[in-house]
Amino acid sequence: MKRAAVILGIVSLGILSAAVWAGAQTSGQPAQQNPPAAGQAAPAQGAAPAPLAKRPPQAKTQPEFDAWKLASANTDAAALEKASDDFATKFPDSELRILLYKNAMRLYQNANNAEKTETMGRKVLSLDGDDPEALVTVAEVIAERTRDSDIDKDQRYGEAITMAQKATQTVDTDVQVPAGTPQERIDAYKSLLRSNAYSILGTIEFKKENYPAAQEKLQKSIDAFPSNPDPVVVLRLALALDKQQKYPEALKVASRAVELTQDNTAIGTPARHERDRLQQLTGGAAPAQPQSPPKN
Repeated sequence: MKRAAVILGIVSLGILSAAVWAGAQTSGQPAQQNPPAAGQAAPAQGAAPAPLAKRPPQAKTQPEFDAWKLASANTDAAALEKASDDFATKFPDSELRILLYKNAMRLYQNANNAEKTETMGRKVLSLDGDDPEALVTVAEVIAERTRDSDIDKDQRYGEAITMAQKATQTVDTDVQVPAGTPQERIDAYKSLLRSNAYSILGTIEFKKENYPAAQEKLQKSIDAFPSNPDPVVVLRLALALDKQQKYPEALKVASRAVELTQDNTAIGTPARHERDRLQQLTGGAAPAQPQSPPKN
């Protein structure tokens, strides 16, 4: 996920620490519904309730909480992985194991260590198979690392598709954020996860040369998070349109990819080559650019 900073900026460690420990003080007590605020109408009788967000993991004891804080202070991915394993051995039933492994997954992802990112993501999923961030992260690694020459290509693609599709569903029910997190941050987090999930589905369809399906999924990825489109996704959408000989539409999108990138970069250079090629095919410059790639 190229825009993972949005995820990491959702909550601070201090807020999360408070949420982690808060549950120990009310362990065993039933959850209570908050009454409607003043001037706010109560839900209509018989109306379907809004999906409840999954509560953050919580510590059961002070020693468990202290051990988690000590382990989570590691900022080196390998050190955090070891600390996470040690914590899991000492507290094999702790809900906090998933937080440590998820943070290790993010650190390895930021270090571009795909193999370890997948390993940590699978540890998260072994604890919570519905976690949307881990589903998207592991699916992305699979999709990007699978090659046409792989004997198990179809199996790997199938697993990644299943994970990405599941993430589009669990993002509404299984995102864990502390109470008090601003709604706009939660919405941005969910939008990013949806965008990445559709990007994975589009990437796999593109690699399978199913270009109409790739176009549909890649467009959904852009639409899910229009304020911060991923240049990789935009370029792939241009290429998917190009493969279908939709040259004018492809030129619009390729030109948008150029706008989002700098020259002589991993994405900027092929984006400019694609735009120049399409300009030659269409016999002119790109039409005026919309704010986001057009829907087709």
